[in-house]
Amino acid sequence: MIVVKRALWLILFLTMVGCGRNERMDALYAQRCLGCHGPTGQGDGPLAGSLPVRPPDFRETVERKSNNQIRRAIAEGRGTMPAFSPALRQSEISDMLQMVRFLSREGRDIRWWEKFDTLVVAHCSLPWEAVFGYDEPIEEPKL
Repeated sequence: MIVVKRALWLILFLTMVGCGRNERMDALYAQRCLGCHGPTGQGDGPLAGSLPVRPPDFRETVERKSNNQIRRAIAEGRGTMPAFSPALRQSEISDMLQMVRFLSREGRDIRWWEKFDTLVVAHCSLPWEAVFGYDEPIEEPKL
């Protein structure tokens, strides 16, 4: 019965929170990335022309990168892109990773497995220990 209640809670949680793009992602992208990468991630932001190298178009580069590679580039920086790990929390870096993935899909054919990427990330981001009570002490049978 407890597992059923927790499963129902999880379904409700996923329904309410969703796995899609959200306002926090949009705000972080606007603050940190839009200037160089542009509103659609095509590398055409207002500051892109003043950079020595044009920022990449996410539609052409991101599908070949793993989540860890993208996360590392955001956290540690790459080329003229600064490192954001000092300024962003891990959850914000994960949001930026998802935002980059969302923008990379606009205007190109999506591979079948990419359609499920957001759900996989959401699944891996949930605190499963709390949902299923793994860290709760096991009750000993009373004699």
